[in-house]
Amino acid sequence: MTGNALVVGVSGIVGNAIAALLAEDGWTVHGLARRPVEQAGVRPIAVDLQDPVATVAALKGLQVDAVFITSWLRQDSEAENIRVNSVMVRNLLDGLSNSGRTPRHVALVTGLKHYLGPFEAYGKGSLPQTPFREDQGRLDIANFYYAQEDEVFAAAERDGFSWSIHRPHTVIGKAVGNAMNMGTTLAVYATICRETGRAFRFPGSQAQWDCLTDMTDARLLARHLLWATGAPGAANQAFNVVNGDVFRWRWMWGQIANWFGLEPGPFDGSILPLEEQMKHDAPVWRRISEREGLAEPDLDRLSSPWHTDADLGRPIEVVTDMSKSRRLGFTAYQPTDDAFFVLFKRLREARLIP
Repeated sequence: MTGNALVVGVSGIVGNAIAALLAEDGWTVHGLARRPVEQAGVRPIAVDLQDPVATVAALKGLQVDAVFITSWLRQDSEAENIRVNSVMVRNLLDGLSNSGRTPRHVALVTGLKHYLGPFEAYGKGSLPQTPFREDQGRLDIANFYYAQEDEVFAAAERDGFSWSIHRPHTVIGKAVGNAMNMGTTLAVYATICRETGRAFRFPGSQAQWDCLTDMTDARLLARHLLWATGAPGAANQAFNVVNGDVFRWRWMWGQIANWFGLEPGPFDGSILPLEEQMKHDAPVWRRISEREGLAEPDLDRLSSPWHTDADLGRPIEVVTDMSKSRRLGFTAYQPTDDAFFVLFKRLREARLIP
């Protein structure tokens, strides 16, 4: 199946991956972002979704079969996250409603904060037991993911399109300037440790070091997004999306260290956040970048220590059930260590790390 697609947030990790897959499969792909970057097979649309008038104008006459919403804007509070990110989804879907033909299917990417709570209350309070399953209801706390979902549900009822919600765990993939980017953050951290001789030390909690966890490769998530646009039984459903393996960070940390030619630093059970470890590293990265001729000398454009700290500092295990997708026929699998290694190789080829 092919058609016309709109990828919202095309410059991000997930948007980049789904746009590439759609183009490879023969879709006509329109990529929307505030500042879209050039991408093969993608027709750019530059617009700020916070502006309803500009959004209507940018989408005028656009007729698409499938929409993939992979975008969000980080704000200083969850109340502002809710206000801004729900408005962006509403303006997008209103603009498409006025464009001449509504889409057949709309997919929204959220994440496991559906079960863990927003950043202000992340992993705290009363939480569902793991593995997380889609039939576990919303937490009794405001969450911008819920607000985004409600905008999709309301527009679907108005315009008659089918929808799917996709909840990945931490996503591994390539993008520059992304607000949540553990893979590139760890690659940059490892490079700085190698440069300075500092220990490559796990920054998170004892629970994350010892307990089982999982992650999501952006390429697998893209395949899941495309699958849900037409799979029998997938319409109007929410899905967890993870690679299919589980691991402990006490093992994975050594695999990542080995890829960069490092010895993993000893872990004594105490949390030493990357945000603290890397707060003075901007000049170090600029020096490395200038010496090695790298493409991005701005450390803040590559790393997001605050987000990696939030994930690796959680006091509970996080394992995700994918039985719902498996029963409906989605069987793709991706070993997470290989996902990291593929990303590191791509970063090196793009001259983002030496």
